[in-house]
Amino acid sequence: MSGVNGESIALNNEQTLEGASEMVLPHPLPKSLSPTAQAWRRFRRSRSGIVGLTMVAFLVLTAILAPIIAPYDPATDRNLRDRLKPPSWEHLMGTDELGRDILNRVWHGTGISLRVGLLAVATGVVVGSILGLVAGYAGRWADTFIGWLTDILLAFPSVLLAIFIVAAMGPGIFNTIIAVGVVQIPVYTRLTRSMVLSLREQEWVTATRAIGAGQWRILFRHILPNGLTPIIVQATLSIGTAILDAAALGFLGLGAQPPAPEWGLMIARGFAYFAVAPWISLFPGLAIIFAVLAFNLLGDGLRDALDPRANRSAI
Repeated sequence: MSGVNGESIALNNEQTLEGASEMVLPHPLPKSLSPTAQAWRRFRRSRSGIVGLTMVAFLVLTAILAPIIAPYDPATDRNLRDRLKPPSWEHLMGTDELGRDILNRVWHGTGISLRVGLLAVATGVVVGSILGLVAGYAGRWADTFIGWLTDILLAFPSVLLAIFIVAAMGPGIFNTIIAVGVVQIPVYTRLTRSMVLSLREQEWVTATRAIGAGQWRILFRHILPNGLTPIIVQATLSIGTAILDAAALGFLGLGAQPPAPEWGLMIARGFAYFAVAPWISLFPGLAIIFAVLAFNLLGDGLRDALDPRANRSAI
């Protein structure tokens, strides 16, 4: 009887295995998402990030399409018969003391502010990241010297340091980009240095060094790519700060020079007529607020998306 029972059990097991081999899963198992796809999913779930991305896209499109849709020469586009007109259907943002349309000037000033912000931050990121890599990885005298230089730059308020640099070099858009870029350098130097210090003692860095990889290869092919997340987030947030600093220099007459349609310069020119025509300064000021808010919201969304400690359940 025991033999018969064993044969029946074996037969049942064989039938069960055959049925399992023919079974088809109702839903295929999902493939694992790449880190980029995971970050994009987290970003899409960030309301602030989506709103910021939309606002930044609007600013970029405005800067690109302004010369095409509304050709404008700030040196000749003026009509004294329309000076100081309030907002109307003909001039949605009114006109200034020379009869120039405020909407056209704000629109064309978008390109100036974005160009200054992007180039200044790019300067700070490149120079500051290189200094931070050298300070964090080389250590010793290099770390001490770069640390002292960074502390000296951070001892000055950012706007005051930018004013000092532009006053020494002379006013203008190019010098404004350099001044605002120099102000950004110590931020990325410290950020990159702290990132390198946390990564250089990791086991995978030790293993890369053990197989004979050179110092520069370890820095730029292994350490830097693994520490880009905080740099990207900080760069996005810094663009708004750079736009604000450039507007402050323009307001003081050290940035863009007349008749350039730069937002800070427009606010300064409108102050003389603020009692009778407040729209001359109001709308450029709102444009600055919009741009700074756009990049701050985008930076918040990128921080939530790129942070590896983000909630995995949102994926």
